[in-house]
Amino acid sequence: MQELVIHGIYRHFKGKYYLVEDVALDSETQEEMVVYRKLYDDGGLWVRPKNMFLSEVDHEKYPDVKQKYRFELQEEIKDK
Repeated sequence: MQELVIHGIYRHFKGKYYLVEDVALDSETQEEMVVYRKLYDDGGLWVRPKNMFLSEVDHEKYPDVKQKYRFELQEEIKDK
């Protein structure tokens, strides 16, 4: 499994770009959640379980997708 880079810009396998802001813990389960920002439209914040964020694309469901992982690091922002 790939490593998560805080302040990294990631490409979702469907083509949009996101900035990872941080990792938070779910208050009920203590599961690590990735907090990330859309780099398009309203720039809204989203959360997703870390394991899901870093998981591979379901190539049975999406057979034509060339990207290996659901989100793949494109660039690391050093000045954050």
